[in-house]
Amino acid sequence: MSESEKLERPAAATNAQEETPTDVIESDAILNGKQEVLIQHGETTYRLRITQNGKLILCK
Repeated sequence: MSESEKLERPAAATNAQEETPTDVIESDAILNGKQEVLIQHGETTYRLRITQNGKLILCK
């Protein structure tokens, strides 16, 4: 890569710094003590559930 190409390309770190941080929501706030909940997104319903191993699974 030439020196002029290096100067023309924006640095990847610059783009990452400009992004808005994502909110963090605890799973307990969503599940509210339940093992699974249904989430309506547009016309589609999703099922969010906790597995026996304590992992989260989101299914259509």
